Amino acid sequence: MPDAPTTISANDLKDALEGEHPPVLINALPREAHVAKHIPGSVNVPVDEIERVETIVPNKDALVVVYCANADCTASLKAAQALEETGYTNVVDFENGYAGWRRAGHPLVGKEN
Repeated sequence: MPDAPTTISANDLKDALEGEHPPVLINALPREAHVAKHIPGSVNVPVDEIERVETIVPNKDALVVVYCANADCTASLKAAQALEETGYTNVVDFENGYAGWRRAGHPLVGKEN
């Protein structure tokens, strides 16, 4: 079994996104869920299409953060493991997802907000 990916807190993620070298933030949920609500600036790549990340992030050493709905959702974990298997070296799982983002007081965007 592969090692569990590195994880990040909502506030650390917010700081990273506002920093000089923000990570690529990937929502691993299905497209409909992304349209409904997502963290601002995130790109939707459903977990079953995760190979598309190679066209979005050709540099496999770039910081990539994946997330899904909440800590019980496994899409981001599967996405992180798949990215690591394809050679990405700097993958982080924001395991609390958009529920944790909102709980930390940060805004979401999308049709349901």
